[in-house]
Amino acid sequence: MHKHLFFAALFAATFTFAQKKSPDNWILMDPLSDKTYGAGVEKAYEKLKDKKAKTVIVAVIDSGVDTDHEDLKDVIWTNTGEIPDNGIDDDKNGYIDDVHGWSFLGGRNGDINYEASELARIYHRLNKKFSHADTNKLTGTEIPEFAEFKKTKATFIADMEKDEQELQAINFVYDFLIKVKKQNNGSLTKAAFNNYTAQNKREKQLKKFTKLAFAFGVKPEELEKQLNEGKEYLENNVKYNKLNTDSIRQYTIGDDINNTNERYYGCNRVKGPDALHGTHVAGIIAAVRNNNIGINGIANHVEIMPVRAVPNGDERDKDIANAIHYAVDNGASVINMSFGKYYSPDKKIVDEAIQYALSKDVLLIHAAGNESKNVDSALTFPNRELYTGITAPNWIEVGANAYKKNKNLIGSFSNYGKLKVDLFAPGVDIYSTIPDNKYISESGTSMAAPSTAGVAALIRSYFPELKAEEVKAVMMKTVVPYKKKVLLPGAGKKKTRVKELCISGGVVNANNAVSELLKVK
Repeated sequence: MHKHLFFAALFAATFTFAQKKSPDNWILMDPLSDKTYGAGVEKAYEKLKDKKAKTVIVAVIDSGVDTDHEDLKDVIWTNTGEIPDNGIDDDKNGYIDDVHGWSFLGGRNGDINYEASELARIYHRLNKKFSHADTNKLTGTEIPEFAEFKKTKATFIADMEKDEQELQAINFVYDFLIKVKKQNNGSLTKAAFNNYTAQNKREKQLKKFTKLAFAFGVKPEELEKQLNEGKEYLENNVKYNKLNTDSIRQYTIGDDINNTNERYYGCNRVKGPDALHGTHVAGIIAAVRNNNIGINGIANHVEIMPVRAVPNGDERDKDIANAIHYAVDNGASVINMSFGKYYSPDKKIVDEAIQYALSKDVLLIHAAGNESKNVDSALTFPNRELYTGITAPNWIEVGANAYKKNKNLIGSFSNYGKLKVDLFAPGVDIYSTIPDNKYISESGTSMAAPSTAGVAALIRSYFPELKAEEVKAVMMKTVVPYKKKVLLPGAGKKKTRVKELCISGGVVNANNAVSELLKVK
């Protein structure tokens, strides 16, 4: 998962949360009738009421999914060829007891939750090789490899220093909150902040920050929650990037990390130790509609196939390639991929899996990322530019939009690119499922991708004759364009406004897509 600058993200999160005026179901609304940039889902179903649908499988390659959630349990994919918990690979697909999917992050000694960044893993491998080598006697391919190691080392050290500085800064804020709570008998309230006497210049600045957040409507408990999450993230980021996590991986899962062609490892524990992200994604796509529980997902003839391959940290290429193969081989017609990174040492095996999905008519939906970057120039992985030289036509790259029909339409965090991002989709303040029968709002291109995957699944279920490339084509053709210039993500105080932020120039819309397809019929 992508790294981010904590304080920038914290302010963006507090501001976004405070300004939230959208209804919980805005993702389903239509720009024309509801005056918000939702995906036009309810309008689409009005047009489809007399049309039969086919159930399609959507694979969610993610951190894990709570398959027992009240709003998801009835739409979780079941492998009918497998007898539960008998320890036998009944359907002979290579995966024992994969009744509801598979995890490539678990094994005989537990489940992986946290991982290092890909950069850290590359550094540790090269450092092991060159730290005690006589670099004056290098020959052949060792010479350019050592040169690459020096660059990697410099980047790794710079990243570690930045993370440690951010962690130090967040600890200052955390200590400040502890002091405020202690003075107020363990309670955190606006009054407690106002009454607290700042002990130094730093605390005076922190009082100003909290006062600003409260002015925007942020509640003290929300601020504390975001702070705790940021602290945990940075602590684990620093901790695991210092380690050689290859050895942890081998102990936990038992696979051969040097064998990128290895396919059959892992376990059937698809929930994993932290299924919040994946469960939220799954709910956006297919939470049971009209059951008077929780929320309505986008697609109503869908089964969710959980494939666990994304830890807290950077996913491994081997796991992603195998996750795609597993999903395709077990019947998925749409795959949601809300993850990404900036290094990919084994890109070829992921590309081969993408090409395999193309050969089997499977549509891949990928989140563009949350760093306010132009991905036309900032290379991210995985991507549709394959090692064979072709651009995968079964791939949709998705940025995030908000509900407002104004200059703030595009999420301030969203990556963009007029050459590489296909379209935008609802991804700000998206209310969905999380483990233990709960629901929260989250923001990110991680939410925009399943918004798109849900629409794609809707189309594939009602128009099963369409190929993956045709589904993409109609979705691109029928976006709702943002006609005016919008704020450029990451522009800050400059408030730069632009129009060309993606290939299609608009936001995904199920109503328009269905209207187009019915017209064609």
